[in-house]
Amino acid sequence: MSQAAFFHADSNAVRFWVEIDGHPVGASISRDALHYALRPDGRNEDPMETFNAHTARLDAAVRRRVAGGSIEPVMLREHDLRAGA
Repeated sequence: MSQAAFFHADSNAVRFWVEIDGHPVGASISRDALHYALRPDGRNEDPMETFNAHTARLDAAVRRRVAGGSIEPVMLREHDLRAGA
């Protein structure tokens, strides 16, 4: 991807891109949703550590949402991660 994922402090979310059919699709997940779904015991952990440990799962969730008709930017929620677990 041309731009690396990053934590956006103003929105309290990790912003990232997933390549789908050769095009980057913007996505985000809030720090709370990220930790609640993937690291409930890691509330004070750096959200980028959690993101990096689960990138494939997050990418898959974005792909499912886009396949289901979501448009950019895709905002993931806890439900999106449980659905593909």
